[in-house]
Amino acid sequence: MIRGGRSYVLSPPAFSNDAKRLLVCTSNSVTIFSTATGLPVASLDGHAALVTAVIVVPASTPASKIICYCWTASLDGTIRYWDFSVPELIKIINVNLPIISMVIPTLLSQTAETNEKSPKTFAYLSVENTKEPEKESSKALRGQIKKFNLTNSRMAGGMTLTETKQPEIITVSSSGKYFGIRFKRKLQIWKVPTAETERAMVKKITLHHTKNMNVLAFHPTQRIVAAGDVTGRILIWRGFGDRTFADGDGLVNGKLMNNEEERPGVRGDDDADSCTTWHWHSAEVNVLFFSSDGAYLYSGGKEGVLVVWQLDTGRKKFLPRIGSPILWLTDSPDPSLSSISCADNQIHLLKMPSMEILKSISGIKLPCSFPEMCNGLQSGIAFDCNAGLVALRTENYCIQLYSLFDDRGVSEAVICERNHQPGDEVTVVVTLAALSLDGSMMSTAEVKLPEEGLGGLVCLKFWALGSQNKEFSLSTIIYEPHRDAGISAIAFHPTRPMAVSSSYGGDFKVWVCNNGIQEMDQPPSNSGWTCHAVGSYKKKPMTAATFSSDGSVLAVAAETVITLWDADKNILVAVIGETLMPVVNLSFVGTSEYLVSASRGSKPQLSIWSMSKLCVSWSYMLHVEAIASAADMSSFAALALLPESSKCNEISLKGRDGVILLFNASDPVPIFTWSVNKDIGVVIILKCLWDDRKI
Repeated sequence: MIRGGRSYVLSPPAFSNDAKRLLVCTSNSVTIFSTATGLPVASLDGHAALVTAVIVVPASTPASKIICYCWTASLDGTIRYWDFSVPELIKIINVNLPIISMVIPTLLSQTAETNEKSPKTFAYLSVENTKEPEKESSKALRGQIKKFNLTNSRMAGGMTLTETKQPEIITVSSSGKYFGIRFKRKLQIWKVPTAETERAMVKKITLHHTKNMNVLAFHPTQRIVAAGDVTGRILIWRGFGDRTFADGDGLVNGKLMNNEEERPGVRGDDDADSCTTWHWHSAEVNVLFFSSDGAYLYSGGKEGVLVVWQLDTGRKKFLPRIGSPILWLTDSPDPSLSSISCADNQIHLLKMPSMEILKSISGIKLPCSFPEMCNGLQSGIAFDCNAGLVALRTENYCIQLYSLFDDRGVSEAVICERNHQPGDEVTVVVTLAALSLDGSMMSTAEVKLPEEGLGGLVCLKFWALGSQNKEFSLSTIIYEPHRDAGISAIAFHPTRPMAVSSSYGGDFKVWVCNNGIQEMDQPPSNSGWTCHAVGSYKKKPMTAATFSSDGSVLAVAAETVITLWDADKNILVAVIGETLMPVVNLSFVGTSEYLVSASRGSKPQLSIWSMSKLCVSWSYMLHVEAIASAADMSSFAALALLPESSKCNEISLKGRDGVILLFNASDPVPIFTWSVNKDIGVVIILKCLWDDRKI
């Protein structure tokens, strides 16, 4: 079974020492991407659960940039050491607690201060204390910050630095001298001992704020820490830890400390000289990062804008229209290259300091959300079987073309131009997407939602694939193609630039590109789509549509019956069957004589119809989510939800609630079955059964 669609942005990535590779935590593995091409080149596999941290061992000299070692941590409770140039696993360390975050300050301090290797390497871990019973969960402290000896593979004297309600993300300074966490309205900051030993005391201070804080960042050379809160404010503490972290002589930067002097903006007895506040973001700040020289502070949040603050003056400039909330900013050993990780599962490689996007690494994007009033309008996803691509409707009114076999986003089409931000009220819904058989044409349907019960607009669009950039461009817009009725289905003719759209309003329309005489491999340039024919059947809602493999027959479901039409002459040829519930999916089974239909409702049904006999061949009472047919065989697959009565067999189904059934159309006994968990992404598998490819 092919699995894909992993998140690229749950944890921050890491650059290799030569900045030519980017290591990204992807589910239970680490995927290594080329920064030149944005393509995956290798992976580190072995963890049994989510990988939460990847740390590249830095080069201590320019000549050692070829070093390719890294540490990874995971929820499986292990830390692993790799040579990612091979790639090869070198060492496994068992912590026996789920690791949420990990930093290794000694790696940074060795690079910053000396070329001599420390005899011991220590990590600081944010772990979940699963050994405590979950009684009184509201008061339980499940998060712990622990010190771990990586050299000897053991906890450092059982040392627990602090406990929190939930495990927190640890942030370390670029010099390796400080690390900290944010915990509600507090920042807890520790100073790493100069001489690291298992029992060396780790000093701590706490800074307070009036709002919950989301993120913190350390200045690379000065004792300055910045934090972002849930209201969009950025707080900057200068001279933090002057009293606590001093070496005992009472002197800091050559001056005698005076606890009585005024400390503007500092709350209570917090150990800091001053605290200033900046405010531009309208919502919570997710990202804070100082430039390598400390002159600038980068911030990002829900708005999808990267803000660059000049630290001395507070002046700012922007990288706008990123299109998604920013989650992480990562710098590289090359000062001209950085990356930002966004909530839409994209990582953008940036040219610094201009912040120009050089390359994007795109994972599968989150599906769009549908308002309750649109339930029933939205349908599945579209496939380009020849190229192994799937068209997915995503947030921000886009269609993403995703490669199933390369497991990456290929391109994206903006269906509706809207300056939409996640969390904004949805005003337009992309309800359908369909691709032609060769992938050169696409059609989409969208609905502009009525405001306060008034208005509303249905729109049908046709798109053409560019020969050079391989991206879709808009060809034709048709407003209200079926008056004010919603579109139930779109299907393309297999060999000609022709398409059909069916509507709940009781009709279907056949559309042609120009005169429809061009072959599919020679699409007309600057062409437009026009209505070629209109059909209906007893004014019934038309709920599904499909063409036969040679394009000679058009099947359109009129609620519970299936109408067959001559596709060229638009003449009704036959009406077959009657199902118990409305048909929502139709598909001709390759070059065979069979047509498969699925109906949903209180009495769902999967039915196979014989075109030679014009009657049902066999059927099952099944709730079918999706159907996929072979292009040149007599096989089809169905994704079905299992009835409640069958779920009692937990041993064979292993708790799964869906099944993929592979049939020969002439035989009601499945050839193969696969049990799956109910998930929209499972449908993606179905179209890849053919062309000698295996699940």
